[in-house]
Amino acid sequence: MAVDFSKRFERDELDRIIMMAWEDRTSFDAIRSQFGLESGEVIKLMRSELKPSSFRLWRERTSGRRTKHEGKFTQIAGGNVRRRFRAKSQRG
Repeated sequence: MAVDFSKRFERDELDRIIMMAWEDRTSFDAIRSQFGLESGEVIKLMRSELKPSSFRLWRERTSGRRTKHEGKFTQIAGGNVRRRFRAKSQRG
């Protein structure tokens, strides 16, 4: 069953989620905390919003990347590290 993310989010929110998903240092947990999307939903969103070749590149980049999963990142970062998950272009 296909999910229509355009009914759930405004276009600027979809663009922000996609930007965060492309960022290497932004975890899926950060996306979940800001937008309420689990990692599987982010993958579905990316599949629906990106061209097939772009989606394959993104999946290749994110598969197994420790920084996309907060729990794995804290294991390599040495414990309780507060991470910034805003894009450089995001204000605040």
